[in-house]
Amino acid sequence: MSKLIKDSAGQAPAPTSSRPEIDAFLENVRALGPAATAGKRGRLVFALDATMSRQPAWDLACALQADMFREAAGVGGLDIQLVYFRGLNECRASGWVKDSERLADLMGRIDCRGGHTQIGKVLAHVRKEQNAERVQALVFVGDAMEENVDDLCAAAGELGLLGVPVFMFQEGYDPVSENAYREIARLSRGAWCRFDTGAANQLGELLRAVAAYAAGGRKALAELSARRSGGAQALLAQLK
Repeated sequence: MSKLIKDSAGQAPAPTSSRPEIDAFLENVRALGPAATAGKRGRLVFALDATMSRQPAWDLACALQADMFREAAGVGGLDIQLVYFRGLNECRASGWVKDSERLADLMGRIDCRGGHTQIGKVLAHVRKEQNAERVQALVFVGDAMEENVDDLCAAAGELGLLGVPVFMFQEGYDPVSENAYREIARLSRGAWCRFDTGAANQLGELLRAVAAYAAGGRKALAELSARRSGGAQALLAQLK
């Protein structure tokens, strides 16, 4: 990791995301405006909660990240920055990575450790990156929220005004986290969707859709849909 981000300010589980929830997520992606500037590579921040409860989902993200690069490569390329938090106030960001092997190597060095969420630091970091050079999207994968939700919403709204949508992927069914994740997505003009670690195909489709959007906008998403069949084609058809 190249730099440390400085400090900033009893129900039974339901089934995993239903088709209407996934369709709503993709509809929100479809409604977004242009992403990457013509002739330039897109930039996407890929942020993960690396606290102890996240190990299975971290392993899943490691397995899926290469697909994000492959999808974006066909559009014009995507630079990804890995951000993670864990332990006692540890929140770090990599440099901008241009290939999946390098990102996989970075992710492979990280183990999950106990600690509280630091989503506010992630949002503040993305704003700083956006001020330096355009960021097309932030993807966040997590399962908890232990911060002041109003502070997070204020930061998310600022990203929305700057044109950086936040795509919140929630593992599990914690209602407090869901409410916060939904608001972060709404205020940033992004989208929220639930997944579980047994639904790798589902999360993979959604991550590829966001990567395609970050690299090439809605046109890239339409072309992605045209190349697929069956469930994947149905999942992306609404992006036309």
